[in-house]
Amino acid sequence: MKRRKIILWCVVIIGIILALIAMCDFIVSSSAAGKTYDNVDDIPHRKIGLILGTSPFSIWNGRKNYYFDYRIKAGAELYNTGKIDWLIVSGGDYRNTGKGYDEPVAMRDSLMKQGVDSTRIILDYDGTRTINSIAKIRDVYCQDSITLISQKYHNERALYQAKHLGIDAIGFNAKTPARRSSLLRNRGREVLARVKLFIDLARGINPEFKETEEDDLSINQNQ
Repeated sequence: MKRRKIILWCVVIIGIILALIAMCDFIVSSSAAGKTYDNVDDIPHRKIGLILGTSPFSIWNGRKNYYFDYRIKAGAELYNTGKIDWLIVSGGDYRNTGKGYDEPVAMRDSLMKQGVDSTRIILDYDGTRTINSIAKIRDVYCQDSITLISQKYHNERALYQAKHLGIDAIGFNAKTPARRSSLLRNRGREVLARVKLFIDLARGINPEFKETEEDDLSINQNQ
């Protein structure tokens, strides 16, 4: 009898945890409804586009990271069609971590190959956390609106963070790679990241970043 009660309580606890995870996922997705775009012709103009960082090659197997390629393509498309005037590329410098890369530089170089003017690209090295990059839009670049550029599920979480920080944001959805293993891994990680998002907000954790020499403030001088 005691064993049955223990099993029952375990099932109840697991059910509650799964329900909370599903609720966090649903809240973030529903909050982004109507704020993300798949077609460049439909999205309104914003001064700044923020490409959320990722490595050009997979940290799992060293293969080409198509999440990176599709985000670059999406950002270049927005710039080349006049939907944005500036691109901020966020990420970290992981060159000293074995297979790591300088993500902002890799993104800049790839954007330039697709016709983006290098003087309109700003490198953000505080992009190791999504919320840091979004907070810098408000606190360093003094902007109150932005176009976020990433895959849809990532954009949805970033939009929730932007709303929390009082920034008027929309998202442009880069294509999601079709590889099933990669999709499942990244989607699963995103679900857990959404749970962490609410934990961070409940604990009152604030963004942390430094204004460095890489932060080109010319964007503020062209209001």
